[in-house]
Amino acid sequence: MNYLFNKVIVTGGAGFIGSHIVDYIVNHRLSAKVVVIDNLSSGSLNNISSHIGQEYFEFINADLKKFDELWTRSFREADLVIHMAANPEVRLSVVNPEIHFNENILATFNVLEASRIYDVKIGVFASSSTVYGDAKIIPTPEDYHPLEPISVYGGAKLCAEVLYITYSKLYGLKSLILRYANIIGPRSNHGVIIDFINKLKKDPTKLEILGDGTQRKSYLHVYDAVDATMFLTTKLYGALKDYEIFNVGNEDWITVKEIADIVVEEMNLKNVEYIYKLTTRDGRGWPGDVKLMLLDIRKLKSLGWTPSMTSAQAVRKTVRQILGKE
Repeated sequence: MNYLFNKVIVTGGAGFIGSHIVDYIVNHRLSAKVVVIDNLSSGSLNNISSHIGQEYFEFINADLKKFDELWTRSFREADLVIHMAANPEVRLSVVNPEIHFNENILATFNVLEASRIYDVKIGVFASSSTVYGDAKIIPTPEDYHPLEPISVYGGAKLCAEVLYITYSKLYGLKSLILRYANIIGPRSNHGVIIDFINKLKKDPTKLEILGDGTQRKSYLHVYDAVDATMFLTTKLYGALKDYEIFNVGNEDWITVKEIADIVVEEMNLKNVEYIYKLTTRDGRGWPGDVKLMLLDIRKLKSLGWTPSMTSAQAVRKTVRQILGKE
């Protein structure tokens, strides 16, 4: 069989988005070999259990913060490195910024160094809409400036983007930088939907909502996020000059209160009291939380990709999946 890639590495491949990317690569027979590097800090072997032991698959339990042969050797003869490994907790970055420096900047530098040493041709980096901060243009395009993150998480992602751009310019690593909106779906272990479901399971009569509930953001189901990621990766493979940046998100947005309404409805609850916990004067969920986020995805759409679900549909499907309804 002729594969597009001989060998693909997915860092964080046992995690939420990474494991779905592994599934996509395998199901679409894109690569003869798939290597997952994960320290299982937020990922799980359950997410990749169907691949473990298969001839095409290799799992390396390693910490990317430590540059050693345990994982760097796997970069030899790799066509593509999809760097999904990161600490995804934006709220955590506010109270413990060192974690995000280590997990999201140091680890990225090490991945880039391994790519340079072993002459990897293409790198795909999972960035975030948080690099825009409180954007004054909504929907926000890729060329929006100035980029002023308001969380250490967003700052770390922006630092990592700059590293990718520099390695592209200096060492010839062709890079695809993807700025994701809020990605939701099965295998996620954090976020507003899981938070709401867990709270309502403990007490179905009331729901604490961080912020004033008017925070409005774009949500993309992980199936769409992975489809967009691999659409861009396969379409641009061999065509990238040095680096490209794409927003990956939805065409609409939804408020936190509307998400709560969907969760309550899908859990078949009645007369739930919403209790808003205000942590900032302007009603954000926490300091560093971007209150309004909608990405301009016209650049992605111009290549022929569109999301299959709206933000509300993605939220509802995720709730149903988490609850075991589908």
